[in-house]
Amino acid sequence: MASRAVWKGQLRLSLVAIPVELHPATRSGARVSFRQIHGPSGKPVRYQKTVAGLGPVKAEDILKGYEVEGGDYLLLDPEEIDAIKLDTKKTLELVQFVDQSEIPPLYYNKPYYVVPTDDLAEDAYRVVRDALRAERKTALGQLTMRGREYLCAIRPCGDGLLLETLRYEDEIREAEPLFASIEDGASDADLLEVATQLIRRKSSPFDAEAFRDHYDKALRDLIAAKRKNRKTPRARAGDEDDARPSGGNVVDLMSALKDSLKKDGGKPKAAAKKPARKPRAKPKSA
Repeated sequence: MASRAVWKGQLRLSLVAIPVELHPATRSGARVSFRQIHGPSGKPVRYQKTVAGLGPVKAEDILKGYEVEGGDYLLLDPEEIDAIKLDTKKTLELVQFVDQSEIPPLYYNKPYYVVPTDDLAEDAYRVVRDALRAERKTALGQLTMRGREYLCAIRPCGDGLLLETLRYEDEIREAEPLFASIEDGASDADLLEVATQLIRRKSSPFDAEAFRDHYDKALRDLIAAKRKNRKTPRARAGDEDDARPSGGNVVDLMSALKDSLKKDGGKPKAAAKKPARKPRAKPKSA
């Protein structure tokens, strides 16, 4: 599947503007995932946005609520929030350059690949990449994406550029309250020597391929064994009574037709239909 850009805009260095796209550098579906199933009926569990005393509500009727004093909420229309104008919605300006080692690891959040949008942008893109590599620097800037302005760090990555979103200073918890009870005395010299030797013996260049997710493998082995066992309970996701039909907007069309009948003064007659087969939730016999 082709990668889809999550942000499009300009990477700007002073007066140089480079059209770029951001693509996720990680895969969200690389590990085993599950869907919750209602055991007695065998149907997938679905979630609806509801209001106490009213039940399900329409998405267009939902506003943004900011809690103020007294438990009250200040209501904002989503369109008002979208209307906020920020240069960082379309422009990522490189405003500062630092050594990569200056940024503590706990500030790093999520990685993205920065890709030039066309051949004309590649020349300027390569110049920025090579300049950062030559100076061994990381560029800092900000961009707005998915309703939030992110602090970003950009550095060379292979033939391209890697952007990593950073947490803001006020998002970082102070470590001192958690480490306060640890004594600040010197370690035992003999124990320190042994630990140092162990570290040196096990030191080697980082190789991500040397590590595997053992829990994910165990889950896949369990699923494979379950698939071979005919006694494993099964459920059909397509047995939902309220599942969306696969052949177009049938529900919307039916609603429109019924509304048309009401408008013309007639009442829609209930169509005779065969009783639907109930889903079987019992385990299959061996």
